[in-house]
Amino acid sequence: MTLNELRYAAAVARERHFGRAAEACHISQPSLSVAVRKLEEELGVTLFERGHGEVTLTPAGEALLRQARRVLDEVGALQEMAVRQQDQLSGPLRMGAIYTIAPYLLPELIPVLHERAPEMPLVIEENYTARLRDRLKEGELDAIVVSLPFEEPGVVTLPLYDEPFVAVLPAAHPLNREGPLTLDQMGDATLLLLGAGHCFRDQVLDLCPGCLRSATADGSVSRNLQGSSLETIRHMVASGMGVTILPCTAAGADRYAQRLLAVRRFTEPVPSRRVALAWRASFPRPQAIEALRRAVLDTGLSCVRFIQPGQRSAAE
Repeated sequence: MTLNELRYAAAVARERHFGRAAEACHISQPSLSVAVRKLEEELGVTLFERGHGEVTLTPAGEALLRQARRVLDEVGALQEMAVRQQDQLSGPLRMGAIYTIAPYLLPELIPVLHERAPEMPLVIEENYTARLRDRLKEGELDAIVVSLPFEEPGVVTLPLYDEPFVAVLPAAHPLNREGPLTLDQMGDATLLLLGAGHCFRDQVLDLCPGCLRSATADGSVSRNLQGSSLETIRHMVASGMGVTILPCTAAGADRYAQRLLAVRRFTEPVPSRRVALAWRASFPRPQAIEALRRAVLDTGLSCVRFIQPGQRSAAE
């Protein structure tokens, strides 16, 4: 039994005439008649009563042709799905991003990507790097945006941009009267950090080991306080609780204005992180990855340095 035989039989049932059915199927009438007869022999039933002027379905033919139409409909749906898959910018893209990137990149990225690939909506997940790594390997995410270093067998990693860190202080803080700041100066103040598990916390402490202060010997409060998100930390700084170090994209959207917060640069060499796009080497939609990469580069994030493929970044 072949799909063409089912199509020919469905055409005869629709046209009630072998000649018109053959014309609709663009084959000769003898060829169509042979194919329908072969189908009847394989099924072991007569599908049509053949008269001089018209063809009618037998009761068995009525039931079997209803099923044949369902089969042909499903085949058509499968073919349409395959056509859509050929368009790599059609269908959702499952994207993950770490907590310290997603809230600041996505509002700029989504409008650009939607304009260029309107049939490719993003299914977005924010999570820790370790969890995003696992979900990427398991095929539950298609691409992730993370901070380097990030290495995983079978995963391609492409740098997107270098992002400097900045100091965020209460507007009245004494450090705000200094020139460009050093990381050591931040360590001498009450420094607000993200909690354990955030790679950005680890990056800050790698750059400034002295920034992590334990409780004093007399049991007084630690010189470090923790926040659950960068936004929470900014609120705490605005309230006067301490100072912090943020990626520049997280410091730019300052709803408190200058009366409560001040954003200051660091002296050279300016601490920074490199943000990268990672995806499985076997992912079958490279055009979708390229569209995502280009959209990131065209977001216009003002404080970062974008890295074109093959270009060496300032960090190298």
